[in-house]
Amino acid sequence: MAIEYEPIKGYANDLAGYVEEKHLSIDIDMDNAEKIQDDDEQKKSIQLAFQISDPNIDNKGEESPLVPTSTSTNLPLHRQQPPQRLISLDVFRGLTIVLMILVDDVGGLLPAINHSPWNGLTLADYVMPFFLFIVGVSLGLTYKKVSCRVTATRKAILRALKLLILGLFLQGGFFHGLKNLTYGIDIEQMRLMGILQRIAMAYLVAALCEIWLKCDDHATSQLALLRKYQLQWRAAFVLVVIYISLLYGLYVPSWQYQSPDSTSSSAPKILSVKCGVRGDTGPACNVVGMIDRTILGIQHLYRKPVFVRTKQCSINSPDYGPLPSDAPTWCQAPFEPEGLLSSVMAAVTCLVGLHYGHIIVHFKDHSDRIRLWLIPSSAFLVLGLVLDIFGMHINKALYTFSYMCVTAGAAGFLFAGIYLLVDIYGYRRTTSVLEWMGKHALIIYILAACNIIPIIIHGFYWKQPQNNIVSWFLSFSAISSGTSLLDVCNLTYPCLNLLYHPAQLNWNWKMKRPLCLQPPWKYRFLLSSLTLHKLPQTRVRK
Repeated sequence: MAIEYEPIKGYANDLAGYVEEKHLSIDIDMDNAEKIQDDDEQKKSIQLAFQISDPNIDNKGEESPLVPTSTSTNLPLHRQQPPQRLISLDVFRGLTIVLMILVDDVGGLLPAINHSPWNGLTLADYVMPFFLFIVGVSLGLTYKKVSCRVTATRKAILRALKLLILGLFLQGGFFHGLKNLTYGIDIEQMRLMGILQRIAMAYLVAALCEIWLKCDDHATSQLALLRKYQLQWRAAFVLVVIYISLLYGLYVPSWQYQSPDSTSSSAPKILSVKCGVRGDTGPACNVVGMIDRTILGIQHLYRKPVFVRTKQCSINSPDYGPLPSDAPTWCQAPFEPEGLLSSVMAAVTCLVGLHYGHIIVHFKDHSDRIRLWLIPSSAFLVLGLVLDIFGMHINKALYTFSYMCVTAGAAGFLFAGIYLLVDIYGYRRTTSVLEWMGKHALIIYILAACNIIPIIIHGFYWKQPQNNIVSWFLSFSAISSGTSLLDVCNLTYPCLNLLYHPAQLNWNWKMKRPLCLQPPWKYRFLLSSLTLHKLPQTRVRK
């Protein structure tokens, strides 16, 4: 005989909050996808009567918000259906990971897809805004209902701190790379900012806005949606005003730095950069760099900035190369591409993605979602291009407002297209690999993009560091097949490029031999650890 139980109203609301908190929480966006649950179905599942089918089942003292009308304690809980994932967002995240790995490994071969040396936009410049956009969409789904704002704030701060610490460990210089098989970092020289640090800052700003800055109105139209989240749009506007005011209003004085060519045995060589201007957006005298040098310290900035590939600093521009004879003094200066002021505008990208997540929450019809995504995407894209024409250049290093608009619009168009193909037309089999990568994006980023896998492979050697797996592979290929060293370089280059993307091989047309025999300053082809230079050179082409 089945006994029916009905929920008490006072506890039903608590259960709704518990289900929301349980199923709609994420630790960090790059590692976890958001989860969606239909409100109407949730309310119905909460109000269902719970039945006892077996009187021998014991309730082991767990508190339940569902109180039976009978005195019996045999109350098995009805299993709730697992919440559905937004597959298109997983695919979008996976596609961004693939794009990031592609530009890291192939960007040295094809400068056209590598980061722009300064002004302009290339394929690599879309990676960071896409990640931030995805973070915003995820937050819109995660915090669509918040039972306790203080608790949600505390969890958001802890998640941001986890990302920040992980970024310091991975990108602060703790791993010295593939050249010397050592690790550790002088704290006085540690890089403080990076990709994960920027994502942590943007995540925290967007999460706090989503938790605290929204009205209780129910959005049934686009105008009602803007009214419900008007405080968030005001916050985004304030951030944009602060960024533009500082970028074009602060005075940048002249400054100095120590040349990286200085050695410990010789006296340090101090280079001076003459500025004394306002509103300059060039590599030497911009406010973004000045704020980072003042607050973070020049010794904590990134030492290989993109502007070393400009025409003023490289004879092979837009690729790396030796300095021209008339190179300005700022060419060797550190610069942080994920700086403090530029991260303010990066947080705006996250807020834009938050709006796209709101559309998913409040509009269930596919056509409404697509339409409401394409309208702001078009507006952002046009606005960014117009600003670039009138002088506010698209610049990834400074994260200018025009750059934010163009990349946010592109992210909106791409997300709408993936949503159309995957979630509407159901092309999941063809995107299954990208979906898997999107679900495990953080671990893939750590292992692949941060050189952890190459360091592990390179770290196994026999008796001496020179006797490692890569050296054996090259030696065996050259000796057993009788091929020339040049052929070995050409054959093994794709494999080496995947393992050691900083180690780029090239051809020296003047010397008529591969640069792996004569490593230039930019590549530093790991001759201290590879036995490549010890191979026979009798068949090198002349």
